[in-house]
Amino acid sequence: MSSTTLPGALARPTSAVRRRPARARPAVTAYALLLPSAVFLLGFTYWPVVQVLVGSFSVRGFRIAPHWGLDNYARLFADPHFGNAVLNNLLYAVGTVIPSVVLALGFAVGLRESGRVRMAMRTLVALPMLIPLVAAAALFVFVFLPGGGLLDWYLAKLGVASHNWLGNPSLALGSIIAITVWKNTGYYMLFFLAGLAGVPQEFLDAAKIDGAGPIRRFWHITLPLLGPTLGFVAVIATLNAITQVDHVIVMTQGGPSDATNLLLYYIYQQAHQNYDLGLASAATVVSVAALLALSLASLKTLERGMHYES
Repeated sequence: MSSTTLPGALARPTSAVRRRPARARPAVTAYALLLPSAVFLLGFTYWPVVQVLVGSFSVRGFRIAPHWGLDNYARLFADPHFGNAVLNNLLYAVGTVIPSVVLALGFAVGLRESGRVRMAMRTLVALPMLIPLVAAAALFVFVFLPGGGLLDWYLAKLGVASHNWLGNPSLALGSIIAITVWKNTGYYMLFFLAGLAGVPQEFLDAAKIDGAGPIRRFWHITLPLLGPTLGFVAVIATLNAITQVDHVIVMTQGGPSDATNLLLYYIYQQAHQNYDLGLASAATVVSVAALLALSLASLKTLERGMHYES
């Protein structure tokens, strides 16, 4: 008995020893595959964030010894151009988020059913999202061209006088808002179409049998079920309103009279035109902190939202 059991007993530890390297190989392979991504994240994402944070507290100037402090933040909040940029960005956010989300929801509800005509309409509404923002801005420069632009040409047919849409301080920000709504409505519509696909059809059919009209079905069934989707789209639209600046650079460069100077363009001006890296870093930290607070608040709001199960 002992001669037969001894080899088996000796064989078990050797097999266990052989299996350990085999189990370790997948972990080594996984770390090796993740290493390039980690290097790029550290080099091009986290390290620049650290540099900006450190630069916001580093005070440098002509004939001034470099030192650490909050002078950059003090200069930032005392700068009237920064306050004007914040106000413009708030107006821009309100003027772009509300119309684009409402239009996207309306298009999604109207084009929910399948069909050739509706599919063609979906394509037309979503087409602007495929155009880069810089190209769209260059296109709208010719549309808003005073006197000879496409918009003034059609308005002249209706007897309306031409306007300097991008040169008038009272109209420039509205023109920027118009191109943003045109560009983003189709993008948000796709989210609402995905959300509408999750609305149980039996709820709508039951309400229709009970005599509820289209408006009542929308307000009491469709819209509450789209609560999480609506919250998500509102967050995305708000973040886009703060982070999109390409069209401002192409169309107005913050003018006229700072009427279209947004936060991101203000940071660009301080860093690349005025070469004030400390002020630009402080403005970046404030903007990122606002975005982070907005994102966290929105996530908490989404978690408290109502979810329905069929």
